[in-house]
Amino acid sequence: MKQRVLVTRAELPGGGLARLASRAEVVRPGTGKPGPAELGERAGGAAAILALGNDRVDAALLDAAGPALRVVALASMGYDAVDREAAATRGVVVTHTPGVLAETTADLAFALILMARRRLGAARDALAAGRWDLFRMDDYLGLDVHGSTLGLIGYGQIGRAVARRARGFGMRLLHHDPYAPTAVADPESRAVDLPTLLAEADVVSLHIPLTPGTRHLIGAAELASMKSTATLVNTSRGGIVDEDALLQAVRDRVIHSAALDVFEREPMGAELSPLVGEPHVITLPHIGSATEATRAAMVDLAVDNVLEVLAGRPARTPLPGSSPTPSSRD
Repeated sequence: MKQRVLVTRAELPGGGLARLASRAEVVRPGTGKPGPAELGERAGGAAAILALGNDRVDAALLDAAGPALRVVALASMGYDAVDREAAATRGVVVTHTPGVLAETTADLAFALILMARRRLGAARDALAAGRWDLFRMDDYLGLDVHGSTLGLIGYGQIGRAVARRARGFGMRLLHHDPYAPTAVADPESRAVDLPTLLAEADVVSLHIPLTPGTRHLIGAAELASMKSTATLVNTSRGGIVDEDALLQAVRDRVIHSAALDVFEREPMGAELSPLVGEPHVITLPHIGSATEATRAAMVDLAVDNVLEVLAGRPARTPLPGSSPTPSSRD
């Protein structure tokens, strides 16, 4: 008899979902993002849950699945929407998808750096609106990226991938990684404390997970300590930045610009963040990993984790600090 797997989306890129359906009983919601009630109704008897990074997996959903549940596999590198303590106390393995999206996300992070520093969004919008009727030497003046200083907060897979791109632009590199201060030694990037990085960097790019310790890591005081010509880029998690403080800092020209692929509230629907459309702020709808190949690879890895655990083998990519195999729920 096939084991039951709850998948939180009706459609996923690539062939991973079909592969999972050939080996398990896959239960899916309707179109769109399901609410907690719908997921809870469909979770009963599930041995696995395959979820996206912004799907809330809390104690209520774990309990709705019941004692058969062995693994929650995220098609995401981030895992802040999962109650890890609740999963651990129930003997449920939680996995994510490192190693498959770093290069793609770094591409987008660097694109955001270029867009914000060179004011490409404002220039594009003016052209589309028919406002290019005279060439002026002082229109859309941005700031150089080449030869500037890039400060990376977090120097894991994605941070190092961004650093490789920055070297091609002749950028001076600084990094601060509170989680691995000795494991990320790099002769081409200087490890510094956070205040030094904020004070010296022309571009500050965030590449750390959202945890209680990193929530609103960048607030009013940190923004005020940055250069008035600095740019803040966030492709990690929205909650790392105090968005109210950032909005005020950009409006008051405390910093030059910001570029965001992530927000505290996702998705937004019609109720947009005030940062969307703000001059000197580039905003995108969380598309850092959005290429056909990368999103398919994320689903494939999540499926691999489900199938390994259901077969009694260790998960391939359990969360840091998590057991790779489920423990007894007796």
